Amino acid sequence: MSNADKLFIDMCRDIIDNGISTEGEKVRPIWTDTGESAYTIKQFAVVNRYDLSKEFPAITLRRTAIKSAVNEMLWIWQKKSNNINDLKSSVWDEWADEEGTIGKAYGYQIGKPYAHHAYKDDEDLSDYPSASISSISCDTAEGIVDKKYVFLDQVDGARYDLKNNPFSRRIIVNMYNLEELHDMHLYPCAYSMTFNVTTNSEGRLVLNGILNQRSQDILAANNWNVVQYSVLLHMLARDCDMLVGELVHVIADAHIYDRHVELVKELITREQFPAPTFTLNPDKKSFYDFSEDDLIIENYKHGEQIRNIPIAV
Repeated sequence: MSNADKLFIDMCRDIIDNGISTEGEKVRPIWTDTGESAYTIKQFAVVNRYDLSKEFPAITLRRTAIKSAVNEMLWIWQKKSNNINDLKSSVWDEWADEEGTIGKAYGYQIGKPYAHHAYKDDEDLSDYPSASISSISCDTAEGIVDKKYVFLDQVDGARYDLKNNPFSRRIIVNMYNLEELHDMHLYPCAYSMTFNVTTNSEGRLVLNGILNQRSQDILAANNWNVVQYSVLLHMLARDCDMLVGELVHVIADAHIYDRHVELVKELITREQFPAPTFTLNPDKKSFYDFSEDDLIIENYKHGEQIRNIPIAV
């Protein structure tokens, strides 16, 4: 039995047995077939820890479409896109407009440049595709002076710090921009990653991350998000010449929809199998060179898929 299966089963049982129902409350989501409110059973502040050095956390109770999940993660983190025409799956179709965009959400936010650090003479920025140099007027003791700053997007900003300041406690990528929430077709669910570097007994750098999620549909999306951000840590660890460590998943509102409860009860009674083995294409190193086709997943034995899961919007 995999640890990912155990965590998933324990979480689902706790939500079903001890969670709070939202039935009768004023809720936003509806069922598209009837227009009725979609109620949930929920738990507040669920925290799951996955040691990626020991196991790749794809559940085996049913198949997680790992490559499709990673394609969506790369759509956000690598392509920095907010247009579903750049995405291979249909997971965002319900929230896209006529042009195919989901508004100023996800990839749009992390692709915005910001002043990351003061420019150092002859600094080599070739590893950071988003890099540009601009002057900023700064108020100093000597008066207002112009200083050169390196502008990076959030992904390259995190990569820069991991490579140059790995023990910084400030390496965060955040998509929850309050000023532009009104221009997002759906507020970000998995909205931030906090990166933290430790060392192992041999002195090697180890990359860990905390995924913060404001809300999650446990049946439809839990393991989808877990494998996405596990692969992200693997890719960034390779990019930054580190080992991969822990993914900590923090979910503020972990819920099971009313129409999903019986499906989940059946799912968590299924036979469990050992976790699959996972590696990345050994010929790739740069984060921007990876695609979902560079995932090497072996021995993934799993239960039958659940078809046509109803999705609330």
